[in-house]
Amino acid sequence: MTAEAEGRVYNVGGQDWDEIVAAADEMADSPGEERLVINMGPQHPSTHGVLRLVLTLDGETVTELRPVIGYLHTGIEKNMEFRTWTQGVTFCTRMDYLSPLFNETAYCLAVERLLGIEAEVPRRANVLRVLMMELNRISSHLMAVGTFGMELGATTVFLYGLREREKVLDLFELISGLRMNHAYVRPGGVSQDLPPGALERIREFLTVMPGQLAEIRALLDANALYIARTKNVAHLDLSGCMALGITGPILRATGLPWDLRKSQPYCGYQTYEFDVPTVDSCDVYGRYLVRMAEMDESLKIIEQCVDRLAAKRPAHDPVMINDPKIGWPAQLALGPDGLGNSPAHIAHIMSQSMEALIHHFKLVTEGFRVPPGQVYAAVESPRGELGCHAVSDGGTRPYRVHFRDPSFTNLQSVAAMSEGGLIADVIAAVASIDPVMGGVDR
Repeated sequence: MTAEAEGRVYNVGGQDWDEIVAAADEMADSPGEERLVINMGPQHPSTHGVLRLVLTLDGETVTELRPVIGYLHTGIEKNMEFRTWTQGVTFCTRMDYLSPLFNETAYCLAVERLLGIEAEVPRRANVLRVLMMELNRISSHLMAVGTFGMELGATTVFLYGLREREKVLDLFELISGLRMNHAYVRPGGVSQDLPPGALERIREFLTVMPGQLAEIRALLDANALYIARTKNVAHLDLSGCMALGITGPILRATGLPWDLRKSQPYCGYQTYEFDVPTVDSCDVYGRYLVRMAEMDESLKIIEQCVDRLAAKRPAHDPVMINDPKIGWPAQLALGPDGLGNSPAHIAHIMSQSMEALIHHFKLVTEGFRVPPGQVYAAVESPRGELGCHAVSDGGTRPYRVHFRDPSFTNLQSVAAMSEGGLIADVIAAVASIDPVMGGVDR
């Protein structure tokens, strides 16, 4: 306890158990009253990662809940200060590892805003970004709903969710070469165009997925046990969301249709037809319904992306900005070494002038310079507003990059949702928040 601070200050840093228990004893309503203080996590299977919850219990009622974070700290934001602007994509994609393409897009939108090239990003690159993000939204929500079901005892839902998620990851591997941590979105565009056969595979996905989502809904929507564990549980209304800065499905489950794709469009989202699903139940069940409905809307957007990508292309329709001082000089192809520059492109580089070869070498090793300034760019990730605050001092590396990760912000709500409820409902509350600790700790 410090003299400068107002009120009681707790240090929940790991080796703090005696202090926590003593504080709980002090706060007991009467001298003879006992409080049970327990750790839930950081290795608990239902905390969606290494999250520690310190619970103070009166019987099975949670009287106090304190989330403790930092067990998965990776130093990603600091590491990005020691890499070029393009190399930063390979770091930030690993933050929220269930929605890597949203991390990449938020960062690249910030870099492009600093460069002043937002209007120069090719149209096809923006369509590919939207396509990949909406596929990623479906894969993330499938993991959220699948693990949600498993934590409440419905293991079949978990198997169904992961089975359908594999279909999305197969598409990611086909398009980008990787199932996760893609580094597909780059400043100025995307790393490569669709490979042969990709549109046909996506169309096949669009015909299969609606039925698979209906199977999940058939298991849960009217399931009496599931409804009993989720309806009127972990209540958080609109005023609570506003006070805590909560966004995403939690906010839309209070009836407010706030979605950055509609309210602050980016990547051309204003040209797509889709709805923003909402309910007004303010509970766990409503957050589940919102996520299921959002997957249906994502399928609509993906179908529109496929139609645009399949349309007759202009003679020059690149997927990277046509600026040799910024655009990553690569033509990726699957060769004997996996995903790398195609032999034809390497021959083209080597056959040019010495000046062109030097420029290629400097752009890859040193990177491009970004004018001094600071910007904030945000996207609507599966968990809410994911923003990137990027600061440049005019060099080839970021001076500072900081992310507003929705998992971090939304995790503030777990105490408001859980205190006064049963310990069993803490599981449902955390599952309805769907935090990813890689995004929380960074």
